Amino acid sequence: MTILEFLSDRLASLLIQAAFAAVTFLFLLATGTQAGILYLLCVVWFLALLCAQVIDFFRLSSRLQELNQIMENLDQKYLFYECIPKGRNIYERRLTDLFRRAGKSMIGAVSDAQAAQKEYREYVESWVHEIKTPITAAGLICRNAEPDTRRKLSPELAQIEAHVERALFYARAESPEKDFILRQNELSVIVAQAMGQHKALLIQNGVRVETSGLAQTVYTDGKWAAFILGQLLQNAVRYRSMDSTPVIILFAKPLGKQVQLTVSDNGIGIPAHELPRIFDRGFTGSNGRVRGGSTGMGLYLCRKLADCLELQLQISSQPAHFPDCGFTAGSGSGTCITLTFPAVHSSSD
Repeated sequence: MTILEFLSDRLASLLIQAAFAAVTFLFLLATGTQAGILYLLCVVWFLALLCAQVIDFFRLSSRLQELNQIMENLDQKYLFYECIPKGRNIYERRLTDLFRRAGKSMIGAVSDAQAAQKEYREYVESWVHEIKTPITAAGLICRNAEPDTRRKLSPELAQIEAHVERALFYARAESPEKDFILRQNELSVIVAQAMGQHKALLIQNGVRVETSGLAQTVYTDGKWAAFILGQLLQNAVRYRSMDSTPVIILFAKPLGKQVQLTVSDNGIGIPAHELPRIFDRGFTGSNGRVRGGSTGMGLYLCRKLADCLELQLQISSQPAHFPDCGFTAGSGSGTCITLTFPAVHSSSD
């Protein structure tokens, strides 16, 4: 609290006291009191008022600094009201009591919301596990169906399973650290797992996948990393070009204690003005509106999980970037996404 703030807060009180002193001065002067005595009384009054205000200013400043220090030292700021020292006067004690009552009400509301969120997350996880049974049964039935029917239904079942898996990962994304198993994984195995999960989708849409340099060891959670790659593959298929054979290139190279994996395609690309927003929750973009079927959640989950896994996730959609992503001759459109994995445990650095 500054002196100007203190004076502005006390301005009304000071003006009233000054007006009262002026009226008293004029009254005493009118009743014949000597001017010298009046001036002496004014000086004494002014000094007394000044001392009282200075003492009050330092008292309030010290109190605010004490409370601010308590706030700064707290990891959970909402518990501030529990750590406030006892009020120095009746006003502070009443105010502190109001803060405590408001804080307890807030914590109760937050606890109820967290409990409801936990119940919903557990329900989603239970639903996902239950729905996988009929999906698996439908897949087995599809295998025995006629070739034409199998060819049409297999990709649709794969899409359903992918959406169900996304719902499960989204439910767990609020606290993914509980499901992390960070260890050394072969990048080729992670890529193969992601491709295997979307094999039907790739084949149905005639997408050719080329890989290079995947014989690398990375330190990550294989399941979550495969999920991220799966989302990138789905996007590459959804936004493929209709004018040429769709191609996805996965290229990895070591970078010291890191491994950089690029996932590039020759699809329709992303408008430059939309690139800063593609990781926002629910953002579908112009391509998503034209092609349809976009929820705006895939890349949002990729960014969130990448941050949890301490993976660097970068995206570009400019022809000049394609040679670095594996394309020797760009077609003028496409997208390149770069994932940078730790190759060793961070504690061993």
